[in-house]
Amino acid sequence: MTAVAPTLPGRPRAAEKASPRVSTSAWARRAPLLPALVFTIVVTQIPFLLTVFYSFQSWNLVRPGSLHFVGLRNYADVFADSQFRTAMLNTVLMTVVCVLVAILLGLGLAVLLDRKFLGRGFVRTLLITPFLILPAAGALLWKTTMFDPTYGLLNFVFGGSTDWLSEFPLASVMAQVVWQWTPFMMLLLLAGLQSQPKDVLEAAQVDGAGRWRIFTAITLPHLSRYLQLAALLGAIYIVNSFDAVFLMTQGGPGTASTNLPYYIYQRAFQGFDIGQSSAMGVVVVILTLIVATFALRLMFRAFDVSGRR
Repeated sequence: MTAVAPTLPGRPRAAEKASPRVSTSAWARRAPLLPALVFTIVVTQIPFLLTVFYSFQSWNLVRPGSLHFVGLRNYADVFADSQFRTAMLNTVLMTVVCVLVAILLGLGLAVLLDRKFLGRGFVRTLLITPFLILPAAGALLWKTTMFDPTYGLLNFVFGGSTDWLSEFPLASVMAQVVWQWTPFMMLLLLAGLQSQPKDVLEAAQVDGAGRWRIFTAITLPHLSRYLQLAALLGAIYIVNSFDAVFLMTQGGPGTASTNLPYYIYQRAFQGFDIGQSSAMGVVVVILTLIVATFALRLMFRAFDVSGRR
């Protein structure tokens, strides 16, 4: 006779663990998410696959019937294009400068708003307002009321008749983008400041630590995760800035303020070169994924998803 191994009470068998009822309930929990997943695939992945397909084709919309396979020639033309390299450098410069300046300004405003004073809620609402304005409206606002050589507020305050958008095009665009994104950085860092354990700060004050010492030794290390998250999210959105460039400078003078999204728009909708503009889009997506993957790894280390911090 074959002995049957006894089953310990309270411990389910392997067959019971993988029962159809368990898998059915798991699918039932995931079912409400399927429409969102299908919508995301239709809206993002299918257009991207079409973009990859067209990147291997030569297709100019002003020449009907010109669609034909050219392999990697579009990618070779992209990397040989000096204007593409200029647009890439402008994009990197604008992203790095805007993210750093917005984080520094947001940190300063967050430290101020972390203190109690009369009218703090009203001041916080006013500081959040730029982030609530549509990017296109904000770009037109700065173009007409701040940088106008005749009626602009900058020339009214500093004197002269400087045409800021012509003489300092990239700096003017970056100023508008910083103004737009500083409230976002402020809110994120303010949440980090308000999550600090108050007993630690009180203990440091009792030990005789000054405000600057407390800020550099306790507050900044606590905010490191929030700073990395702010830098990552800000870079993802600012690298795709299009409204400010299109409405304020149209990428000019020449290519002085042209970034990658605007240059791709020019090649696709003004030059009607679908093949090369698709190749540019694929290159930009690949570079963005590389940078985002590196940044996400740093952020996961900071937040330590395993729960050790």
